[in-house]
Amino acid sequence: MTAQEAIALLQKLIATPSLSGDECGTADILAAELAKRGVEVRRHHNNIWALSKGFDAKKPTLMLNSHQDSVKPSPNYTRNPFEPIIEEGKLYGLGSNDAGASLVSLLVTFCNNYDTTERPYNLLLALTAEEENMGEKGMRSFLPHLVEQGVKVDMVLVGEPTSMQPAVGERGLVVLDCTAHGKSGHAARNEGENAIYKAMTDIEKLRNFKFEKVSELLGDIKISVTQISAGTQHNIVPDECRFVVDIRTTDAYSNEEVVEILQGALECDAKPRSTRVRASAIALSHPLVKAAVAVGREPFISPTTSDRAIMQGLPALKMGVGESSRSHTADEFVLVGEIEEGVALYDRLLNELNNTL
Repeated sequence: MTAQEAIALLQKLIATPSLSGDECGTADILAAELAKRGVEVRRHHNNIWALSKGFDAKKPTLMLNSHQDSVKPSPNYTRNPFEPIIEEGKLYGLGSNDAGASLVSLLVTFCNNYDTTERPYNLLLALTAEEENMGEKGMRSFLPHLVEQGVKVDMVLVGEPTSMQPAVGERGLVVLDCTAHGKSGHAARNEGENAIYKAMTDIEKLRNFKFEKVSELLGDIKISVTQISAGTQHNIVPDECRFVVDIRTTDAYSNEEVVEILQGALECDAKPRSTRVRASAIALSHPLVKAAVAVGREPFISPTTSDRAIMQGLPALKMGVGESSRSHTADEFVLVGEIEEGVALYDRLLNELNNTL
């Protein structure tokens, strides 16, 4: 399968709406494309997957993963988001950059190595659903499904737009909804207990808070108070003040531990919206990272999240076609040359992995 065929496939995918939770159309296209090329296709919900021919359970397994789904198109689009047009070397369309270009490039890589039995590892292709909303029928259900099928994954290459540079770590995310409680009163008489002042005390604690453990790769946990709301009118002392805390977590603590520690340090009520978006990191000494460096790539820490957050316990490297800054933007596009480069680099990466394992 060639890069040009990958580009043609991506155009089909763009023309088929695949918002998170509604990927049936793209799943059908991908399954048909693989079957046409002699690949034994498997399906779990809208997750399309396949094992390389001659799969050997004694060998480690590398999962090649990217996602089919896209976010809703920005209202600022000036083009039809579902019309895949190539102009001046740019392929426009919703999901072209995030993460269709990586998906088709990994599909090419898998197809071109499907019959290979000489590599010291197996390949597993996973074209998954519901990444953008971290839904229950995407990677969350797919990984347990693999366990049920008796397939053990040892390492993962995640296709997300990183300019084909290897992201060795991602911070996790916890959002706390905090409420400071006071007692209302007349401002002229300085009555009551001002909830704003109570909130200010906790906000100052958060501003200076330091966790004891620091991640070797991801550094300190970052805490930012990003929203605040209180009061009904100028002459009433507010009995409630709400504020929101954005916490970028690391692999030094679980998200649950971060929440527990902060709840113990604050006077206000602090409730997490979710603890599902977890930090992830892969050792710089891991064969996947070494292989990426060997092909001239430079490891970095990604500011964005992906399905890596769900792959707890699995060494996962995020490296894909396109630029992260284009994701979720109006008139999204990917360069045709980036796809061609991605196909070539993925193949070189697999070759180097032969030597680093």
